[in-house]
Amino acid sequence: MKIIIHGGFFSESSQSNEVKLAKQNSLKAIAKKSYEFLKDNSAFETVAYAVSLLEDDELYNAGIGSQIQSDGIIRMSAAIMDGETQKMSGVINIQDVKNPIFVAKELIKEDDRVLGGNGAKQYANQHGFENFSTEIPQRKKEYEEKLKSGGKGTVGAVAIDKQGKLAVATSTGGKGFEIPGRISDSATVAGNFANKFCAVSCTGVGEDIVSNATAAKIVTRVTDGLTIENAFDRTFEELKEIDGFAGAIGIDSEGNVFHQDSYPTMVFASFDGLDFEVFD
Repeated sequence: MKIIIHGGFFSESSQSNEVKLAKQNSLKAIAKKSYEFLKDNSAFETVAYAVSLLEDDELYNAGIGSQIQSDGIIRMSAAIMDGETQKMSGVINIQDVKNPIFVAKELIKEDDRVLGGNGAKQYANQHGFENFSTEIPQRKKEYEEKLKSGGKGTVGAVAIDKQGKLAVATSTGGKGFEIPGRISDSATVAGNFANKFCAVSCTGVGEDIVSNATAAKIVTRVTDGLTIENAFDRTFEELKEIDGFAGAIGIDSEGNVFHQDSYPTMVFASFDGLDFEVFD
Protein backbone atom coordinates (compact mmCIF):
# COMPACT_ATOMS: atom_id res chain seq x y z
CA MET A 1 0.00 0.00 0.00
CA LYS A 2 1.33 3.40 -0.99
CA ILE A 3 -0.03 6.87 -1.63
CA ILE A 4 1.37 10.03 -3.20
CA ILE A 5 -0.42 13.39 -3.32
CA HIS A 6 0.33 16.76 -4.87
CA GLY A 7 -0.86 20.29 -4.21
CA GLY A 8 0.17 22.16 -7.31
CA PHE A 9 3.29 24.29 -7.57
CA PHE A 10 4.95 26.18 -4.73
CA SER A 11 5.27 29.22 -6.99
CA GLU A 12 1.49 29.50 -7.38
CA SER A 13 1.24 31.88 -4.41
CA SER A 14 3.53 33.18 -1.70
CA GLN A 15 7.00 31.67 -1.75
CA SER A 16 7.75 32.52 1.87
CA ASN A 17 9.30 29.97 4.20
CA GLU A 18 6.13 30.20 6.28
CA VAL A 19 3.96 29.04 3.36
CA LYS A 20 6.51 26.39 2.40
CA LEU A 21 6.50 24.94 5.91
CA ALA A 22 2.70 25.10 6.07
CA LYS A 23 2.40 23.13 2.81
CA GLN A 24 5.00 20.58 3.89
CA ASN A 25 3.17 19.97 7.17
CA SER A 26 -0.23 19.90 5.49
CA LEU A 27 0.80 17.44 2.77
CA LYS A 28 2.52 15.18 5.27
CA ALA A 29 -0.56 15.12 7.50
CA ILE A 30 -2.93 14.46 4.60
CA ALA A 31 -0.68 11.71 3.20
CA LYS A 32 -0.58 9.98 6.58
CA LYS A 33 -4.32 10.33 7.17
CA SER A 34 -5.04 9.00 3.68
CA TYR A 35 -2.72 6.04 4.19
CA GLU A 36 -4.59 5.14 7.37
CA PHE A 37 -7.82 5.31 5.36
CA LEU A 38 -6.26 3.10 2.67
CA LYS A 39 -5.75 0.30 5.20
CA ASP A 40 -9.49 -0.39 5.25
CA ASN A 41 -10.57 0.96 1.89
CA SER A 42 -9.83 0.56 -1.80
CA ALA A 43 -7.46 2.74 -3.79
CA PHE A 44 -10.51 4.22 -5.55
CA GLU A 45 -12.16 5.25 -2.27
CA THR A 46 -8.85 6.52 -0.92
CA VAL A 47 -7.89 8.87 -3.73
CA ALA A 48 -11.29 10.56 -3.49
CA TYR A 49 -10.84 10.91 0.26
CA ALA A 50 -7.30 12.29 -0.09
CA VAL A 51 -8.32 14.84 -2.71
CA SER A 52 -11.28 15.95 -0.56
CA LEU A 53 -8.83 16.75 2.26
CA LEU A 54 -6.78 18.82 -0.17
CA GLU A 55 -9.94 20.55 -1.40
CA ASP A 56 -10.77 21.44 2.22
CA ASP A 57 -7.41 23.17 2.80
CA GLU A 58 -7.13 26.86 1.87
CA LEU A 59 -3.45 26.40 1.00
CA TYR A 60 -4.40 24.80 -2.32
CA ASN A 61 -6.24 25.91 -5.42
CA ALA A 62 -9.09 23.38 -5.36
CA GLY A 63 -12.36 23.35 -3.46
CA ILE A 64 -11.89 25.93 -0.70
CA GLY A 65 -9.53 28.56 -2.08
CA SER A 66 -10.30 28.01 -5.76
CA GLN A 67 -9.41 30.81 -8.14
CA ILE A 68 -11.96 33.35 -9.37
CA GLN A 69 -12.51 33.60 -13.12
CA SER A 70 -12.61 36.82 -15.12
CA ASP A 71 -16.36 37.25 -14.61
CA GLY A 72 -16.09 36.97 -10.82
CA ILE A 73 -17.35 33.36 -10.61
CA ILE A 74 -15.55 30.27 -9.29
CA ARG A 75 -15.80 27.21 -11.50
CA MET A 76 -14.10 23.97 -10.50
CA SER A 77 -13.23 20.69 -12.21
CA ALA A 78 -12.39 17.25 -10.86
CA ALA A 79 -12.05 13.67 -12.03
CA ILE A 80 -11.44 10.20 -10.68
CA MET A 81 -10.40 7.00 -12.44
CA ASP A 82 -10.38 3.39 -11.31
CA GLY A 83 -7.40 1.53 -12.75
CA GLU A 84 -9.14 -1.85 -12.39
CA THR A 85 -12.31 -1.02 -14.34
CA GLN A 86 -10.73 1.83 -16.35
CA LYS A 87 -13.84 3.89 -15.70
CA MET A 88 -13.31 7.63 -15.36
CA SER A 89 -15.86 10.17 -14.18
CA GLY A 90 -15.66 13.90 -13.71
CA VAL A 91 -17.18 17.34 -13.46
CA ILE A 92 -16.13 20.36 -15.47
CA ASN A 93 -16.72 23.98 -14.42
CA ILE A 94 -19.03 23.09 -11.55
CA GLN A 95 -20.07 25.88 -9.16
CA ASP A 96 -21.05 26.12 -5.51
CA VAL A 97 -20.13 22.70 -4.16
CA LYS A 98 -17.63 22.06 -1.37
CA ASN A 99 -15.98 18.94 -2.79
CA PRO A 100 -16.12 18.54 -6.58
CA ILE A 101 -14.22 15.25 -6.26
CA PHE A 102 -17.16 13.65 -4.43
CA VAL A 103 -19.54 14.70 -7.21
CA ALA A 104 -17.10 13.18 -9.72
CA LYS A 105 -16.98 9.99 -7.64
CA GLU A 106 -20.79 9.79 -7.50
CA LEU A 107 -20.88 9.91 -11.31
CA ILE A 108 -18.84 6.70 -11.66
CA LYS A 109 -22.04 4.65 -11.46
CA GLU A 110 -23.73 6.55 -14.32
CA ASP A 111 -23.65 5.88 -18.05
CA ASP A 112 -22.99 9.60 -18.61
CA ARG A 113 -19.93 10.01 -16.43
CA VAL A 114 -18.50 13.46 -17.30
CA LEU A 115 -20.81 16.43 -16.79
CA GLY A 116 -20.18 20.14 -17.18
CA GLY A 117 -21.59 23.45 -16.02
CA ASN A 118 -25.28 23.55 -15.11
CA GLY A 119 -25.70 19.84 -15.77
CA ALA A 120 -23.01 19.02 -13.24
CA LYS A 121 -24.55 21.34 -10.66
CA GLN A 122 -28.06 19.96 -11.21
CA TYR A 123 -26.73 16.44 -10.75
CA ALA A 124 -25.00 17.50 -7.53
CA ASN A 125 -28.22 19.05 -6.22
CA GLN A 126 -30.21 15.92 -7.07
CA HIS A 127 -27.74 13.75 -5.19
CA GLY A 128 -27.66 15.66 -1.92
CA PHE A 129 -24.68 17.96 -2.39
CA GLU A 130 -25.50 21.24 -0.66
CA ASN A 131 -24.80 24.70 -2.02
CA PHE A 132 -21.46 25.90 -0.71
CA SER A 133 -19.35 28.96 -1.58
CA THR A 134 -15.66 28.11 -1.89
CA GLU A 135 -14.59 31.75 -2.14
CA ILE A 136 -12.11 32.91 0.50
CA PRO A 137 -10.99 36.51 1.24
CA GLN A 138 -7.50 35.98 -0.22
CA ARG A 139 -8.88 34.92 -3.61
CA LYS A 140 -11.39 37.79 -3.58
CA LYS A 141 -8.60 40.27 -2.89
CA GLU A 142 -6.48 38.81 -5.70
CA TYR A 143 -9.42 39.09 -8.05
CA GLU A 144 -10.26 42.66 -7.07
CA GLU A 145 -6.65 43.72 -7.46
CA LYS A 146 -6.37 41.71 -10.67
CA LEU A 147 -3.33 39.92 -9.34
CA LYS A 148 -2.65 36.64 -11.10
CA SER A 149 -1.17 33.91 -8.96
CA GLY A 150 0.49 31.91 -11.73
CA GLY A 151 -2.30 29.56 -12.82
CA LYS A 152 -0.49 26.39 -11.89
CA GLY A 153 -2.59 25.01 -9.06
CA THR A 154 -4.25 21.62 -8.94
CA VAL A 155 -4.41 18.86 -6.35
CA GLY A 156 -4.26 15.13 -6.88
CA ALA A 157 -3.76 11.72 -5.33
CA VAL A 158 -2.59 8.33 -6.59
CA ALA A 159 -2.85 5.16 -4.52
CA ILE A 160 -2.22 1.44 -4.69
CA ASP A 161 -4.19 -0.69 -2.24
CA LYS A 162 -3.48 -4.02 -0.56
CA GLN A 163 -5.03 -5.85 -3.52
CA GLY A 164 -2.60 -4.09 -5.84
CA LYS A 165 -5.32 -2.01 -7.46
CA LEU A 166 -4.54 1.50 -8.63
CA ALA A 167 -6.64 4.67 -8.72
CA VAL A 168 -6.16 8.39 -9.30
CA ALA A 169 -8.13 11.55 -8.50
CA THR A 170 -7.48 15.16 -9.47
CA SER A 171 -9.21 18.45 -8.65
CA THR A 172 -8.65 22.09 -9.60
CA GLY A 173 -10.02 25.53 -8.93
CA GLY A 174 -8.77 26.83 -12.28
CA LYS A 175 -5.92 29.16 -13.12
CA GLY A 176 -7.65 32.39 -12.14
CA PHE A 177 -8.95 35.21 -14.37
CA GLU A 178 -9.51 32.78 -17.24
CA ILE A 179 -12.22 33.19 -19.88
CA PRO A 180 -15.46 31.67 -18.54
CA GLY A 181 -15.94 28.24 -20.09
CA ARG A 182 -12.24 27.43 -20.27
CA ILE A 183 -11.70 23.71 -19.66
CA SER A 184 -8.68 22.49 -17.70
CA ASP A 185 -6.80 19.22 -18.05
CA SER A 186 -7.97 17.88 -14.68
CA ALA A 187 -11.14 16.18 -15.93
CA THR A 188 -9.45 14.78 -19.04
CA VAL A 189 -7.21 11.75 -19.60
CA ALA A 190 -4.32 14.18 -20.19
CA GLY A 191 -4.36 15.20 -16.54
CA ASN A 192 -5.87 12.17 -14.80
CA PHE A 193 -5.42 8.59 -16.03
CA ALA A 194 -5.13 5.07 -14.64
CA ASN A 195 -5.23 1.44 -15.67
CA LYS A 196 -4.03 -1.84 -14.13
CA PHE A 197 -0.41 -0.94 -14.79
CA CYS A 198 -0.04 2.69 -13.70
CA ALA A 199 -1.91 5.74 -12.41
CA VAL A 200 -0.91 9.40 -12.90
CA SER A 201 -2.19 12.81 -11.76
CA CYS A 202 -0.89 16.07 -13.24
CA THR A 203 -0.67 19.71 -12.25
CA GLY A 204 0.53 22.79 -14.10
CA VAL A 205 -0.69 24.71 -17.13
CA GLY A 206 -3.68 22.75 -18.40
CA GLU A 207 -3.18 23.69 -22.03
CA ASP A 208 0.40 22.34 -21.95
CA ILE A 209 -0.69 19.11 -20.24
CA VAL A 210 -3.45 18.56 -22.81
CA SER A 211 -1.11 19.32 -25.74
CA ASN A 212 1.33 16.74 -24.40
CA ALA A 213 -1.34 14.21 -23.29
CA THR A 214 0.90 13.85 -20.25
CA ALA A 215 -0.91 11.42 -17.92
CA ALA A 216 -2.19 9.17 -20.72
CA LYS A 217 1.26 9.01 -22.33
CA ILE A 218 3.01 8.02 -19.11
CA VAL A 219 0.46 5.31 -18.30
CA THR A 220 0.50 3.97 -21.87
CA ARG A 221 4.28 3.76 -21.87
CA VAL A 222 4.33 1.85 -18.59
CA THR A 223 1.65 -0.47 -20.01
CA ASP A 224 3.88 -1.04 -23.05
CA GLY A 225 6.80 -2.10 -20.87
CA LEU A 226 8.78 1.01 -19.94
CA THR A 227 9.71 1.54 -16.32
CA ILE A 228 7.76 4.30 -14.64
CA GLU A 229 10.92 6.41 -14.44
CA ASN A 230 11.64 6.04 -18.16
CA ALA A 231 7.99 6.70 -19.02
CA PHE A 232 8.09 9.95 -17.03
CA ASP A 233 11.44 10.97 -18.50
CA ARG A 234 10.39 10.40 -22.11
CA THR A 235 7.09 12.22 -21.64
CA PHE A 236 8.73 15.19 -19.93
CA GLU A 237 11.35 15.38 -22.68
CA GLU A 238 8.48 15.80 -25.12
CA LEU A 239 6.96 18.42 -22.84
CA LYS A 240 10.21 20.41 -23.12
CA GLU A 241 9.70 20.66 -26.88
CA ILE A 242 6.68 22.88 -26.28
CA ASP A 243 8.25 24.57 -23.23
CA GLY A 244 5.45 23.03 -21.20
CA PHE A 245 4.84 23.73 -17.52
CA ALA A 246 3.72 20.62 -15.67
CA GLY A 247 4.31 18.27 -12.80
CA ALA A 248 3.05 14.73 -12.29
CA ILE A 249 2.85 12.01 -9.66
CA GLY A 250 2.41 8.30 -10.33
CA ILE A 251 2.49 4.76 -9.01
CA ASP A 252 2.89 1.59 -11.08
CA SER A 253 1.47 -1.87 -10.41
CA GLU A 254 4.71 -2.94 -8.72
CA GLY A 255 4.31 -0.16 -6.15
CA ASN A 256 7.03 2.07 -7.58
CA VAL A 257 6.28 5.71 -6.79
CA PHE A 258 7.58 8.48 -9.05
CA HIS A 259 7.19 12.23 -9.48
CA GLN A 260 8.64 14.82 -11.83
CA ASP A 261 8.19 18.47 -12.74
CA SER A 262 9.33 20.62 -15.64
CA TYR A 263 9.95 23.67 -13.47
CA PRO A 264 10.46 23.86 -9.72
CA THR A 265 8.69 23.20 -7.47
CA MET A 266 5.69 20.87 -7.40
CA VAL A 267 4.55 20.36 -3.83
CA PHE A 268 3.96 16.71 -2.99
CA ALA A 269 4.17 14.08 -0.29
CA SER A 270 4.22 10.28 -0.38
CA PHE A 271 3.87 7.70 2.38
CA ASP A 272 4.19 3.90 2.47
CA GLY A 273 3.39 3.32 6.13
CA LEU A 274 6.98 3.78 7.23
CA ASP A 275 8.67 6.56 5.28
CA PHE A 276 7.59 9.97 4.07
CA GLU A 277 8.94 11.83 1.07
CA VAL A 278 7.99 15.52 1.07
CA PHE A 279 8.95 18.28 -1.35
CA ASP A 280 11.80 20.54 -0.26
